[in-house]
Amino acid sequence: MESANGITRQQAEDEMQLFKKVFTVVRLLDGEHLEQMHKRCKLDCKDEKEKSECYEIWNKDHPCENCTSLQALYQRTQKTKLEFIEDEVYQVTSRYIKVDGRDCVMELFKCDWSSDVCSSDLKYMDMDTLVDSRGCEKLVNQLIEYDQRLYKDALTGVYNRRYFEEQIKKKNENAGVAVIDMDDFKLCNDTLGHSAGDAALRTMVKTVKHCIRKTDILIRYGGDEFILILQNIKKENFFNKLVQIQSDIHAANVPGFPKLQLSVSIGGVISSKETVEHAVMQADKLMYQAKEHKNMVVTEDNASYVAPGVANRKARQQILIVDDSEMNRAILSEMLKKDFDILEAENGKECLDILQQYGMGISLVLLDIVMPVVDGFEVLDVMVHNHWIEDIPVIMISSEDSEPYIRRAYELGVSDYINRPFDAKVVCQRVYNTIKLYAKQRKLVTLVTDQIYEKEKNNQMMISILSQIVEFRNGESGLHVLHINILSELLLERLVQKTDKYQISAQRRSLITMASALHDIGKIGIDDKILNKPGRLTPEEFDEMKKHTIIGESILKNVGIYQNEELVQLAMQICRWHHERYDGRGYPDGLKGEEIPIEVQVVSIADVYDALVSERVYKKAYSHKKAVEMILNGECGQFNPLLLECLQDIQDRIDEEFQNVENQSEEENQERKVHDQIMETTVLG
Repeated sequence: MESANGITRQQAEDEMQLFKKVFTVVRLLDGEHLEQMHKRCKLDCKDEKEKSECYEIWNKDHPCENCTSLQALYQRTQKTKLEFIEDEVYQVTSRYIKVDGRDCVMELFKCDWSSDVCSSDLKYMDMDTLVDSRGCEKLVNQLIEYDQRLYKDALTGVYNRRYFEEQIKKKNENAGVAVIDMDDFKLCNDTLGHSAGDAALRTMVKTVKHCIRKTDILIRYGGDEFILILQNIKKENFFNKLVQIQSDIHAANVPGFPKLQLSVSIGGVISSKETVEHAVMQADKLMYQAKEHKNMVVTEDNASYVAPGVANRKARQQILIVDDSEMNRAILSEMLKKDFDILEAENGKECLDILQQYGMGISLVLLDIVMPVVDGFEVLDVMVHNHWIEDIPVIMISSEDSEPYIRRAYELGVSDYINRPFDAKVVCQRVYNTIKLYAKQRKLVTLVTDQIYEKEKNNQMMISILSQIVEFRNGESGLHVLHINILSELLLERLVQKTDKYQISAQRRSLITMASALHDIGKIGIDDKILNKPGRLTPEEFDEMKKHTIIGESILKNVGIYQNEELVQLAMQICRWHHERYDGRGYPDGLKGEEIPIEVQVVSIADVYDALVSERVYKKAYSHKKAVEMILNGECGQFNPLLLECLQDIQDRIDEEFQNVENQSEEENQERKVHDQIMETTVLG
C-alpha cells in the first residue's frame, strides 16, 4: 500500500525499469522543477542555454500549448495527449506520482532511438506501434468531422463566426469582401415564427451559394448577418455580382411561406493589402448605409448615392426623372436641382436599370406614362412585383388626364398624379410632401417594429425563466421547452397550409408557441417525491400528478390585471387541457374532439412527442421514427386526425430541427467546457 509520502525513490526507479521494457522514453520530472520550466517557457527565452529539457527532447523551438504533465501535476491524475511533430503523431502519457513526499510526474512515450545519437535528439517514432493504417484513417476522419462541427453553422451549413475569428480575419486576401444583412428579420421572426426565420436564412444561403464559386467563402457571422469573400474578383465585376445576389434573394421563394418576401442590405469593398478583418469593418459601414433604405447594395463606388444622415451628412436625396422628352426632363430638373440630386432616364428600361442599381437610394420617381421600349405602366408592374413601390414613392407625370389612366395609375400604387403643363411651385410642393410622408412612414414602421420586438423579447424572456424553473425542479432536459416551441410552431405552420378551417393568424401562432412554454408550470405545486419518482406511479400518486393541470391554470388566473390578455388566456387553456385527448379519455375534464381548442391540441402532440424522444428518470429515450410511429398508432392516446396528418407531413423537418438544436446545444456545451478548462489552467498556472 502506498504511504502518505507516496513511494520511495527506489520504488519509482524500479517502476521506471519495468516501463522501459515497453516505452523508449521514461522520465521522472520533479513537480517544482516542472513549474519552473513552465514559467521559463512563458517568458519565451531565446537563450539556448536556458532552453528546457522539454524543448530539447521534442526538438522544438517553442513551448507546448497544453502541457499534459503540468495538468497531471495540478489535477493529481494521469493525462494523455497526441503530440504532432512535423508529419508524425505521437502519444504521450503523463502520470502523477508522489516520490519521497514530493509531487512528481512520470512521462512515458515510445520512439526509435538511433544508437549513435544522444538521448536529447528525437528521431523517427514507429507509427505502426501507435496507430495502424486503418486506425490512423479513422483518427483523421474523426478530426475532420470535429473540424466540420467546430467551424460549420448548424442551421445553414456555411462557415460560422468561430471560423472567421480563428482562420480568416487576420489573412490578407485579394478579394471582394461583403457584409450581407437580411432586412426586417426580427419582424419576420416575431410575426411568422422562428421556423419562418430559419427557412428564410436557409433560402438566402442557398441563393447566395448558387451565385458564387466553390472557392468563395460564405460565413454566418451572427443572427441574420453574413460575410461573403469573393476570391480574386475584378472590381468591375464585384458590384454586379452583389447586385445579382441581392436581386436573386429578393426573387427567391421561401418553402412553406409563399407570402414571405426576402430582401437584403449589402455593403462591399475590394480588399488587397489590408486584412480581411479591416475589410469587413469597412463593408459593415457600407452595409449600414444600405440598411437605411433596405434591399440595396452599397460599395465604395456608389456610397455617395445613399440617403443623408448615414455616412455623408451633406449628401442630398435623389430624384429619378423618367420621360422620353428631353425638354420635359430639363424642365423638371431645373425645378428640383436646387434641393435634390437628379438622375434621368429616357425610357422605362433605363428607369428599371437605375432602380436595380440604386434601390432605395432613390427617394422618389417622377414617371411618364407614354414612352418607347417600356412604358410607365410596365415600370409600375415591375415595381409592384419586386415590392419597390412600397419603399420608393412614384408621382406620375403625363399629359394624359383621362379617368381610366389616372385610376390605373393609382391602382398600381402611385402616390400622386401631375398633369402637364407643369406649375413649378405645385410640382416642388408635391415632391416635398410625398418624400416627407414616406420618410415618416419608414420611421413609424421602424419604431413599431422595435417596440414589438422589445415587448416580445421581454415576454419570451420571462416565460423562459418560469419554464426553466419548472424543468429544473422536474429534472427534465433543459431543451424540453425549446422542443415544445419548435414542434408547436411546425405543426401550426403545416396546419394553416393544409386547411383554412381554424383561421389562425401569424400573430396568433406566435402567441401559441410562446404560451406553450408554460404548459407544465403547475408542476411547481407537485411533491418532489412524486414528480421525480424513477418508477411507475401508484394510482394515488398519479391522481396527485394530474392536479398540475389545474394548479397551472390557477396560477395564471391570479396574475391580476393581465389575466384577460390573449397570451395569458391561451396559457391557461394549455395548462388545463394539454392532457385532454380527442376521444375524451384525457384529463382533467374529459373533453372530446373539437371541445378541445385547436391550440391546445397542437401543444398536446408536441408535449407527447418530446416526452417520447427524451430520457426521463423513469424511461429511456425512443428514436424519432419510433416516437412518430407510436403517436400515429394511437399508443399515446387519440389525437385529431388532421393534426396527425400534419405530423406525418413534417416528420423529416422535425428530426432535422431537433438535430440542429441538439448540435447547437452540444457545441455551446463544448465551448463552455473549453472555456472552463482554459480558465482553470490560467488560474493554476
